[in-house]
Amino acid sequence: MTSFVDYHKSLGTDFFSPVKPIKPPKMILRYRNDRAAASVGLADLTDDEWYRHFGLFEPFDNSLTEPLALAYHGHQFGVYNPDIGDGRGFLFAQMLEDGTRRLLDCGTKGSGQTPYSRSGDGRLTLKGAVREILATEMLTALGVKTSKTLSVIETGEALSRHDEPSPARSAILVRLSHSHIRIGSFQRHLYLQQPEQNEKLVRYVMRHYYPDADADLPVAELLPVFLSLLTEKIATMTGGWMAAGFVHGVLNTDNFNVTGESFDYGPWRFLPHLDPNFTAAYFDNQGRYAYGRQPDAALWALCRLADCFLEQTDKDKLEQALSPFFGIMEKAMIDGFLRRLGISLSQSPNDSAPNDSAPAGDIVNALLHAARISQLGFDQMFFDLYGRDSAPNQSYQTAEFEAYFAALNKADATLAARTHAYFQQSGPVSLVIDEVERLWAPIAQSDDFSLLEEKLAHIRLYGDALGQN
Repeated sequence: MTSFVDYHKSLGTDFFSPVKPIKPPKMILRYRNDRAAASVGLADLTDDEWYRHFGLFEPFDNSLTEPLALAYHGHQFGVYNPDIGDGRGFLFAQMLEDGTRRLLDCGTKGSGQTPYSRSGDGRLTLKGAVREILATEMLTALGVKTSKTLSVIETGEALSRHDEPSPARSAILVRLSHSHIRIGSFQRHLYLQQPEQNEKLVRYVMRHYYPDADADLPVAELLPVFLSLLTEKIATMTGGWMAAGFVHGVLNTDNFNVTGESFDYGPWRFLPHLDPNFTAAYFDNQGRYAYGRQPDAALWALCRLADCFLEQTDKDKLEQALSPFFGIMEKAMIDGFLRRLGISLSQSPNDSAPNDSAPAGDIVNALLHAARISQLGFDQMFFDLYGRDSAPNQSYQTAEFEAYFAALNKADATLAARTHAYFQQSGPVSLVIDEVERLWAPIAQSDDFSLLEEKLAHIRLYGDALGQN
């Protein structure tokens, strides 16, 4: 039985604005994620109930009685912007996850204008929704903590967009995540000189999203604890991005939430081949959020969160909370690479290795060097090398890959068998930009979603092969 709650409303209207959703003229269900719905006891909703709750936003019993557009600020490409907030989405419902009883926030994208929309129409294109489905499914399969796309409903309306052929089709997306609160939520109260509101928000976050911590500590002790916990989660998420070959594209401080989950997928891309300078957003002219600079961007965002607490706690304690970031990120990245390679080691990647065994870092560094030199397809490389300790074909018969295999064979490693159905296929699942466009074309031309459905099945098969579903 689903347990709905309305915890966020207790924060008060300094933190949000009640809003009214749009009333779509038409509702066509394009995506229903019953796997995610089952995690919160919603898989048995009828189609009519699904439309009423996720198209018209009729409230669930015991949940929020009206949608809440959250107020926040943020640094966007390094420039502080006090004029943002939930401009085309809102917090619709809160519920407790089956089994874990963790709090989940049910948020929207494309659900209409809010007080924070500025000149925007508050809407989302169907293509943007399809891209978010693909990103969340692929990252889930690769073991990256991410929001889940729960629902996409097309509304039958036409939108004008400069970056898509107009008129573009309109859709409402609903996502599940473990918090709708962002780093920018704290920045807003710093900007407004309201330290008491940041203390209130931290205690709320700790009580509901970090229940194992003591939310009643004195504020000077609580703030470094919160920063330390979030540093670990964001570092782990960022390491997962790096192993996935994923480039988020817009790592502004309002796009990091307080539970360290990847979310809000706009101009994302996956690497075609290893390139530290590869960018996702066409407007990222300086490469601020390039693939290889994502760890720096994530730590920078955490530092801006620490800025919000300087008046209430000791600076040295905040710096100590941030200091493990790169070690945690590197371990998560190495773990992710080893998982994609089907390699298990008898020791932690961070343990010191005996003289006759190469550490995991040596294996991964050798692989990355070979990948940079060879420029092989990133996903193809992991497909070919999974569970192998020697060159599978001529492409890997180079000095650089020989160094990789030497490092692997020196380690105390166990290789996974290539018996899963995923590895019996002709090639890997991939979401490079040309493939994403190929999936969208039949939807745009003839409402044919079959290629998308096949791709999602292929992605989930990969997740099964990696033990992530």
